[in-house]
Amino acid sequence: MKKIAFFILAFSCIFSLSAKRVMTGIEVLKEQNFKLLEGKRVGLITNPTGVDVNLKSTIDLLNEAPNVKLVALYGPEHGVRGNVYAGGTISNEIDEKTGLPVYSLYGKTRKPTPEMLKGIDMLVYDIQDVGCRSYTYISTLGLAMEAAAENNIEFVVLDRPNPLGGEKIEGVITEDPFISFVSQFKIPYIYGQTCGELALMLNEENFLKKKCKLTVVKMKNWKRSMKWEDTGLEWIISSPHIPYKESSYFYPVTGILGELYYLSTGVGYTLPFQIVAAPWIKADELATAMNQLHLPGFIFRPIYLTPFYSTFQGENCQGVQIHITDYKKATLSDVQFYVIDKINKLYPDKNIFLHADSTRFSMFDKVCGTNQVRLKFQENISIEDILNFWNKDKEQYYQLSKKYYLYK
Repeated sequence: MKKIAFFILAFSCIFSLSAKRVMTGIEVLKEQNFKLLEGKRVGLITNPTGVDVNLKSTIDLLNEAPNVKLVALYGPEHGVRGNVYAGGTISNEIDEKTGLPVYSLYGKTRKPTPEMLKGIDMLVYDIQDVGCRSYTYISTLGLAMEAAAENNIEFVVLDRPNPLGGEKIEGVITEDPFISFVSQFKIPYIYGQTCGELALMLNEENFLKKKCKLTVVKMKNWKRSMKWEDTGLEWIISSPHIPYKESSYFYPVTGILGELYYLSTGVGYTLPFQIVAAPWIKADELATAMNQLHLPGFIFRPIYLTPFYSTFQGENCQGVQIHITDYKKATLSDVQFYVIDKINKLYPDKNIFLHADSTRFSMFDKVCGTNQVRLKFQENISIEDILNFWNKDKEQYYQLSKKYYLYK
């Protein structure tokens, strides 16, 4: 009887864990035997993150399904197979494994052309995003939806978790002069939606030039309060410098700062987006200054390193490693602006906005979605006022976006 009870308990635990695991859109589609795609000539927008729970590629799943006719692939930044570095041009090619044509959506063409879509009845999107506006996959999503609408093609989003969860909204809504591929839509820097929820909002709120016929294949078991580790899913590298699930949490912590290239943010070292360092920083001094701010959910530890590539390659650097100790309390994107403020006060001759080449200011402004953050730093406006500006749109966006929430 004890053995039977043990096995019943073990089975119950396994069943409970399995029940809590999130089923992504591709898992739900597969469970439905791909019925939504039957009778359609399908084009797939994806990359290595498009996998099922067994880590099998969505490309292979659709290509092997007897009732699905997959006829073309479309590659975002980094490519369908993830073999292109950040910003690298992607060319049209033939996929070696499937023999299917691969059309580049990150090169001269970022929106599918009528020629690319010839013979396609349905475009399917399956890419894991990181929940941050400047990450270009959502730009590809929106432009592909426009192209689908213009060419009378159905559009399907296979939904996936937002690794930042669905409760954080941070940053100013993009201003018109700063719309670009790294801030394609008028949304905050951290927007708190899944790609499916975002697609619904873009489609219904006239963010696109033309509304498409959209279907979102919902996940099962995902909740807005979940971080990635709560999903029960494996993390697949979403781009070369987002190798771990934690990397997605830190990307918005220093990603804007990294555009200035006057500090190492760990890109080129083993801690992408988790550090702030330079040859002229004193580690203990900066760590003390940042810890004295008592930023909720953060601790700053002195660190010493030599980057392998990128900013300060081969130079001895000092700085801080950023540790998130309480994710729920942490306001992620504010940290980089506090860092800039402290750097300006501790090392005034290194004030990037007053003493440096301005060639990177344009990209900084585009990723911010505004030039006001930079201008306020140049005018020596207080950090509190800068952050009040940065987060002024949170409530407005929440009221808009919550109408399209698919999950509680």
